[in-house]
Amino acid sequence: DPLPPPLPKKQLQRAESLPEQGPSQHHRGNNPTSWASSILYSIPPNEEGAPSSIPPWDRPSWGPKKPLTKSQSLGESVAWSSLQKNPLPSLAELTFGMADRELGQLLQLLESPAGVCGVVLGCQAAALARLSARIQEELIGPEEQQQLLEAELAGKSWAAFSILDREPCCESRDAWYFRVGFAFEQTQLVVAAKVPKPCCTSLGVQSSLGAHCSIQHLVGRFTDRLPQELVLPGSPGEQSPSREDPARLATRPVLQVLISPEVPYQTLAGFVKGSHGLHRTSPGHYERLACLLLLQVCMGLEHLRVQNVGQGDLCPENLLLVQCPCPPRSQQGKEASLGLSLPRLLISSFFKLKDKRRTSSTSQEQDWTKGLAVPPSPVADELNVGMLIYQILHVDISLENALGFRSNRLPEIPSRSIYSTGLKHLAMLLLHRDPCKRVSIEQARSILQVLLWGPRQELFARSKKTLTLLRSWVEVKRALLLLKFAENSAGVVGSPSLEEWLCCQYFKEVTEHTLYQVTQALYT
Repeated sequence: DPLPPPLPKKQLQRAESLPEQGPSQHHRGNNPTSWASSILYSIPPNEEGAPSSIPPWDRPSWGPKKPLTKSQSLGESVAWSSLQKNPLPSLAELTFGMADRELGQLLQLLESPAGVCGVVLGCQAAALARLSARIQEELIGPEEQQQLLEAELAGKSWAAFSILDREPCCESRDAWYFRVGFAFEQTQLVVAAKVPKPCCTSLGVQSSLGAHCSIQHLVGRFTDRLPQELVLPGSPGEQSPSREDPARLATRPVLQVLISPEVPYQTLAGFVKGSHGLHRTSPGHYERLACLLLLQVCMGLEHLRVQNVGQGDLCPENLLLVQCPCPPRSQQGKEASLGLSLPRLLISSFFKLKDKRRTSSTSQEQDWTKGLAVPPSPVADELNVGMLIYQILHVDISLENALGFRSNRLPEIPSRSIYSTGLKHLAMLLLHRDPCKRVSIEQARSILQVLLWGPRQELFARSKKTLTLLRSWVEVKRALLLLKFAENSAGVVGSPSLEEWLCCQYFKEVTEHTLYQVTQALYT
């Protein structure tokens, strides 16, 4: 019998999955799997309904990364090996001048239109973040320059400054501010000399705060006798500079002086007092300005909480207004005619938070509303911001009345513009008698952003409110915002304004999950 044919040799099939090395073994940006999946949205399982059980104000907009399966092709494995030697750039590094070789490697990983769309959306978000950082630097100055100025001011006293105005340019509840000049890097800087009143106790706390657009920044301090040229309001027997008396100069008080690069021209209290006519004649413009000022307050309070610091006296008399760089030329005429040039708002009074302060304050508030205790001190931030809404809108109210209404009915805010109803609703949420039912400062900030830049209620007139709709709205608005900046840049209309920076901050961070919750609170 002939021998049977030999058995075929068993051949091992080469694995068709990507190598074992995963994101944990490679730097971010070197792994095409984690890089590509991190820039693509994932659709929640309950897309067409209400959000899932993720905490309502802290839901991520980026979905979980999906692991690759064994169905990946061998070609992708080869691409992975080549990308280990030539890693792809991050989204923040993608530019118009990117080499086609690198761009081609990226497009090989993103074969579907959805993948390319994800890259475009990621690039837009990265561009918006860069743009926001540049505008912020123009508003508050480069950090390196601030550090150099602090070093130059170390050890200086009144003799190093030229006094520009004899009387204060601004007086808050706890300090006087004088315009003074200082020679720095071959230029004459105009800075503010803050002379605290005896009641001010926040000096040590303020020196430790990080830089923020809504927080007063200090670059120097010294203790010296007050020059005779300066006049403190209310001080008797002040002499003119031409009649200096050395004996009298020796009796002038020795005061601590703080130097700030921001020169205030007015307090919020002075602005509100002088804006009754503007509110009557241009209610829409004025109440939009009110929303922008309140937004700056909320952003500043959020920054203080991160620093474990609270506001010492959040009242209109202690909120400073500072002129911004010149607005775009296309807006100068309109804003000047209406008196609507948006100023920077600075919080200038602080204290160090202690453990369980909010718990104690909440208990005091509950006792107070029952007539068992005096008003809490310090008052919760939410109550202060709620009171500010009424004060800016020229509606008289006291904190005692705000928490003492047995029927939960607050004073009526007249409906004068498209912002009136939203501001009234926000004030009710902030001044709720039950502290557990008040919205937080973070939620108040989100509500103000929606009032200013949408989405407005008409978006849901013909379409059911879903995460898909809100996500699409964010993506389209973000793209249109970038196009607006590009068109303005081509037309050379000037530097971006403070309002445009605040808008950038909103669209840089907002997610569809946050919008779902904010619109639920605002429009129901």
